[in-house]
Formats: sequence, C-alpha cells, structure tokens
Amino acid sequence: MPRTSDGFRRIAVWRAVLLGAVALDNTGLGTAALAQEQEHAVALDQIHVEGSPGTTVSYLTTRMRTATKTDTPLLDTPQSVTVVTQQQIRDQGIQSIADAIRYVPGVVAHQGEGNRDDVVIRGQRSNADFFVNGIRDDAQYFRDLYNVQRIEVLKGPNAMIFGRGGGGGVINRVLKEADGVPLREVVALGGAYGTKRVAVDLSDRVGDSDSVFFRLNAMFEDSGTYRDFVDLRRYGINPTLTVLLGPATTLKLSYEYFHDDRTADRGIPSQFGRPYRYRQNIATFFGNPDLSYARVDAHIATATLDHAFESGVTMQSKLRFADYAKFYQNVYPNIGRAGAVNAAGTALTLAAYNTDSPRTNSFSQTDFTYRFETGLLKHTLLGGFELGYQEGLTFRQDGFFATTGTQALVVNPLSPVSRVPVTFRNIASGADTRYDLGLAAIYAQDQIEIGPHLQFIGGLRYDHFDFAATDRRSTVTNARVDDLLSPRLGLVLKPVETLAFYASYSISYLPSSGDQFNALTPGLAIAKPERFENTEVGVKVDVAPTLQLTGALYNLDRINQRLADPNNAGFFITSGQTSTQGAEIGANGFVTEWWQIAGGYAFTDARIVKGFNIGGTSVRAGNQVGLVPFNAFTLWNKFDVTRDFGIGIGFVHQTHSFAASDDTVRLPGYTRFDLGLFYQVTDGVRAQLNIENLFDRGYIATADGNNNISPGAPRLIRAQVVARF
Repeated sequence: MPRTSDGFRRIAVWRAVLLGAVALDNTGLGTAALAQEQEHAVALDQIHVEGSPGTTVSYLTTRMRTATKTDTPLLDTPQSVTVVTQQQIRDQGIQSIADAIRYVPGVVAHQGEGNRDDVVIRGQRSNADFFVNGIRDDAQYFRDLYNVQRIEVLKGPNAMIFGRGGGGGVINRVLKEADGVPLREVVALGGAYGTKRVAVDLSDRVGDSDSVFFRLNAMFEDSGTYRDFVDLRRYGINPTLTVLLGPATTLKLSYEYFHDDRTADRGIPSQFGRPYRYRQNIATFFGNPDLSYARVDAHIATATLDHAFESGVTMQSKLRFADYAKFYQNVYPNIGRAGAVNAAGTALTLAAYNTDSPRTNSFSQTDFTYRFETGLLKHTLLGGFELGYQEGLTFRQDGFFATTGTQALVVNPLSPVSRVPVTFRNIASGADTRYDLGLAAIYAQDQIEIGPHLQFIGGLRYDHFDFAATDRRSTVTNARVDDLLSPRLGLVLKPVETLAFYASYSISYLPSSGDQFNALTPGLAIAKPERFENTEVGVKVDVAPTLQLTGALYNLDRINQRLADPNNAGFFITSGQTSTQGAEIGANGFVTEWWQIAGGYAFTDARIVKGFNIGGTSVRAGNQVGLVPFNAFTLWNKFDVTRDFGIGIGFVHQTHSFAASDDTVRLPGYTRFDLGLFYQVTDGVRAQLNIENLFDRGYIATADGNNNISPGAPRLIRAQVVARF
C-alpha cells in the first residue's frame, strides 16, 4: 500500500509529542480540524489532566500514572499493562467493558448474570475490581464508555496502588476532562436489531477566561439486541469543570448521572455437557423476559485538587461520592443440575429471584510525590493515604411460580419462554442485610533510578478494613476487622533506551466478605482473607517510536479460598487454592505509516490445586478454572488505504474452555473476524461501518455456570457518523 500523507501526519504528531509539543489524539479529524484544535489548545503544563494528549497517539499509550501513581513511561513500569485508547474504542465501535477487553490478552468477559460487568483476569473472576481515574467503582452494573478517554487493564495483584482485591488485575477507566480545547462533536450510531444511539462531546473555555474550562459529555441509547425480547435503554450526562486557581494549583470538578435499564438475559442451558443446540438457539430466550430486567441509577461526584509546592513536592487529592440504586430480577434456567435439559430433550427447570442492592461510596485519596537525587540515585518518592466509607443493602427475594407454588417450574426446551406469574418473597436463605465498611490505608513507594540502565521500585501498603453486617430480620450483627500489608517489588533492566526487561513480585488480599462484601455470616466472620501472590518477568521494547511490543511470564497463586465445611454448616475451611501460570504477548501502535495494530496472545493455564465438593458438585484438583481458555489470540488491524479511506480487520480466536470449574460443560473454541470501513467525508465529518462476526459464525461468547450460557452475536452491522464543528 502507498505511504499516505495522512500516515505521515500521524507520525509527525507523534514526533511532536516526543519533543513535548502539544499534540492531540487523532479520532478521525481531517488536517484542517486538527490544526484548528492545536491553534486553540491551552498550555496546561501546570496541571495534570488524566486523559491529556501527549501520552497517547492513536492505538499507542506511552506513559501513565495509574500503575505507580506517578507519571511513569510504560516502558519503565514493571507490570503487564494494556491500554485501550479512545481511537481504538472509536474505530471498533466499542460501547461496553466486555467489548473493550476483547482484544486484551489474558482477560475474558464473564456473563455477570446478565446484569453487570464481570471479568476473569488471569484466571481470577471479579465484578468489583473496576476503577475510575484510580478510585474504586465497585457497584454491580454495566458501564458505558461515552465519557471515557481510555481504558487501562493492569494485570496481576495491585493492592499497593488500589487496595483490597484485584487479585488477577484491575480495569481503570480514565474519563474525559475539561482541557480548554474547543470541541463540538456529535456521534450518531444505528444498526441491526434497532440499534439507535447518539452522543455529544462539547468543550471550551468559560467566556474569555484562560483559567476556567468546561466540558460536557452526554449519551442516549435505545436499542434491541440479537436475543429475542432483549433490549436496553440507557442515558448519561457528565459535565466537568477545570479551574486554574493559580500557577501551581488546579481544581477539577465532575458530576455524572447514568441510567441503564435492560432485559436481564441469562442465556441458554446445557445438555450432555455441551451448550444446548446453541447454533439453533442464538436468539432463543429461556425464562420469562417480562419479569427479567436490571436497572441502575448512578449519581457520581468527584473533586480533584492538584498543587505543586515550592519545595518540589506535588500533591494530588481526590474526593469521590457515588450513589448507586441497583435492582435486578430474573427468571432463568436453574444454575443447578435441574437447569440442564434432560436426556430426552423434553424438560428443563426454571428458577427466579430478585435482588435490591443500593450502595453509597465515599472515598478520599491524597498522594504526595517528591523527586530528588542522592548521589548517583534518582528517586521518585510517593506517600499517601486513603479513607473510605461504603454502606448499602442486600435484599434478595426468591420466586414462587403460580402454577406449582414452588421455586421450580419445568418447561419444554423447545418452547422455553414462560409467562407464568411469579410471586417473590424473602425466605430464610435469602439475604436481608444492611452493611457498612470503613477503610483506612497508608502507603509509600520509592522508584529509584540507578544510572540509565537499572531501576528499582519498592512499595508497601497498610489497609485497615472494618466491616459489619446486620441481618434486618434477626437484628444480629456480625463484624470483622482485617489489618493487611501488601508489598510490591519491581526491577527494570534497560540495556538500551528502547528495551526493558523487568521482574516483579506483588501480593493482594480479599477479605472474607468477598468482592461485594454484602453479607457476613458467623462462618465468614472468622474466615481468613484470601491471598493472591504474583511473580512475573517480562520484556518491553519500543520497536519504533510508534510501536511497542510486550511479553510476560507469570505465576499467580490464590490461597485461603473458602470451601464449605461438610461437618459444620455455615462455616468454611480456608484450604482452597488455584494456581495460574501464563504467558502474554502484546502489540500496539504503527507497524508502518499506514498500518496500525492492537492485540496479542495469551496462554493461560489456570488450575484447581486443591479439590472440593460443594452442593453436590465435585471440583477436582487439576480441573481447569471456568471460562479460561488455554490459548487466545486477538489482532485488530487498521489500514489507511488512502488519505480519506481506511479498512479495519479484526481476528479473535480462542480454544475451548469450561462453563464452570467442575469442568462438566465444555464451551467450544471459536474463530471470529470483524470488519471496519472508514471514510473521511470532510475535515470534520467521518463515516464508518462496523461488521462484527463478518462470516456469521455461531459460537459461545461466555457463561455464568453450567446452565447460563451466552451465545455470541451473529453478524452485526452498525453505521456511525462522527461530526465535529
């Protein structure tokens, strides 16, 4: 293919970034529009903007704060990190976390019971290890990306930076912020199954001020899906304000309201250890769609203060308040063996329940950073503290079917949609718990540069975790306090400036109340926290200023997993253990001026080390951890054929996995191709067409246990227009 002027323009932008010039991440603008934005750009060297230009060009991010809490090149970060940039999000037409991680090595989307984001990172499942600008966002809901600058996936235990959990890794959304650059952008999307979506991004200075900047992101979507009776309606608005209080002080304010209302879809059941006729049931709903839904209303306010002291110490302090009103209800194939289709193919059992789980989060984080030298050593010293308070309710009601008067309803799998009325009530085994959590943490870290070829990072975090839960029926309160120490050690060896070898060691803990800490029984109150221990070696190389390749080998052990005590109901034996050994390769950036890539390969061997039996289900030592394929390879390519026309080709392949860790239901491997077509109509208008699953391959995307299995989408066609004024 020819070397286009558009390709040379992007390379020139990148070189300008390396020289410290103001450059903007190209999201489909023509040269005139890009020049206009550069002309109006505000000099922001006195402040830190989380998603600011200068660190990201197209699919490549070169430095970030999140992994170390200091501004550090990714090449010098002793950890496996994948960044999904705004340009990649735009080019692939990504709207969700599950879509965003599709091309991230070592990460698998979990079904999340059809009502929340849920991921498996390096064999460790979590629906709580989500963050926004480094602050915990652990409520159970589906997040939208309308206001996201980039998504950062940090792999391996991250307790030194993020606190509890994060055993396999964390996902951090970096939001768009007011930066003073004039912008008027409208994105309109439409496509198969009634997809309709519009988003706006407005940014400017306030009046003629050079010290007050405003930005507004908003979105509305009303769409159907390829699944029968399943649709969604969501909208969000996120105004932000940046105020330069002085040459060394900046205040950033943000408020977001987000609403999501959708059908809760638990997928299809299994039969004979395989997904039940999944090629014929890609669209078939199993259960009662009228009574299956998930709703969330989120109000999130954030304030960030940055200040540089004359002594050279810099401070960043963040306050975040979030209120989540979450409710979901579903009628679905029973997760137990009765939920499978029987051998004759004539029956399966449905179950039903709902859960009300409102939560309020309040967090305060303050970091101090100081750079200094001692002899030949250059130090970047970090110290900080975090305070938090979380409170909420978990109220579950189980469903009783009108025709049987029981919690089970048998239906024919050839006609699995039920309209039988269901009565919901709280029973003894269902939660009715009010909880609160107080946490306090302090941490310190030193990044030491020993000449141009050797770097060391060491850090330690102390967490005080005070949790109490009260059963509203009995008024009995159970409480537990954990004091946890989480170390981090890393070594970076750089034979040359563009090549880095690293080794790292880290530990993270998950208190016995679990990811969502929504209940604390007497048995959980005396259980030890789970422990995650990760050892990793890797290599990162800047093949060119525009292309970075990475590789990692790791061993991740999870110990103290809770297993039900067969001799003492309600109590646990903390002898469970899993071990994950893996290798990951990543590639991001420009291969040539006209060809850019994002993707990688992951080999993940996640195994049960100590077997157990729970609820009649046998999980044997040596079993493969659920949803984790041994091999996964993904690669997104974008080719600039001419100055105005581009083609994107995506390849997704993974080998088989199992729906759950008992390894009784096997999910077939698959290969899928995606296509993108891009045309720059004018300098300010770009049109694109995305075709997901180009060859209409039938496959299984994910699952939540053996009888809640999600078929992948058939061929999906979506058209999008991006207009900037």
